[in-house]
Amino acid sequence: MIYTLTLNPSLDYIVEVDNVALGQLNRTKSEAKFPGGKGINVSQVLKKFDVNSTALGFLGGFTGAFIEDYLKSIHVETDFVHIKGDTRINIKLRSEEETEINAKGPNITSDDLDQLKDKVKKLTKEDVLILAGSIPSSMPENMYEELVQICAGNGTKFVVDAEGDLLKRILPLNPFLIKPNHHELGELFQTRIETVEDTIPYGKELVKNGVQNVIVSLADKGAVFFNKDFTLVSNVPKGEMKSSVGAGDSMVAGFMATLEKTGNVEEAFKYSVAAGSATAFSLGLCTLEKVEQLLHGVRIEKR
Repeated sequence: MIYTLTLNPSLDYIVEVDNVALGQLNRTKSEAKFPGGKGINVSQVLKKFDVNSTALGFLGGFTGAFIEDYLKSIHVETDFVHIKGDTRINIKLRSEEETEINAKGPNITSDDLDQLKDKVKKLTKEDVLILAGSIPSSMPENMYEELVQICAGNGTKFVVDAEGDLLKRILPLNPFLIKPNHHELGELFQTRIETVEDTIPYGKELVKNGVQNVIVSLADKGAVFFNKDFTLVSNVPKGEMKSSVGAGDSMVAGFMATLEKTGNVEEAFKYSVAAGSATAFSLGLCTLEKVEQLLHGVRIEKR
């Protein structure tokens, strides 16, 4: 079973306004509410690939209930720790410019953390845990480290989609997959990465240091995959960029779903690129139909 973990989920309130007038009454043109959080996005896209997962994390209050009910309505299994505070609301204001207001999130107690750790301790070598997104300020900075160390003890594979120090801390623990973008890869190695050729030595260095699989996304310049056997370079299929939100999560889901179904790494990478692109070319998360349409435009070159 695949498990996804979102430590600081949100209810995303998306509001469209023609022209924002500060200090005055503004009326919305359209509005929508969706569950937010990288791990939750991964679970939703896995379901579109007809691959089951269980969403883990912390939920509380009426906002948490909305998220859990939404996930259950699309048949995503949940096993959240229920907390006393309310899950945060993030506002996405779409107007002449796109503006985001992200809430801090509820307080997470030591008892809440222990309950989550107990859930992770029950995972086995047949399971995969996907840890995605940031760590709230109310949690220890080494939270990911603690959780992946539990996974290492269980023999559970783990995937990490995070950036900066969060990612750096787990590299020595041999993650099954990481998916930095080129900016995040550059931060890891304190350099600037802009092209596929720039990416290759650093991706190989990550594999040399124990990461089993690496996907580096370079926006419209493509993506590169690394493991101990080969390096794969992909273009990006053609389409109109609408939103980058959830594109990286879709890449992770596309890769893991296809790998579970086929066991073929090259095919999994191809679907990963198509899934990320399908989300980027949409105003929401990708659909399987859109992914398969774009798949024909994905070209993979082995290096």
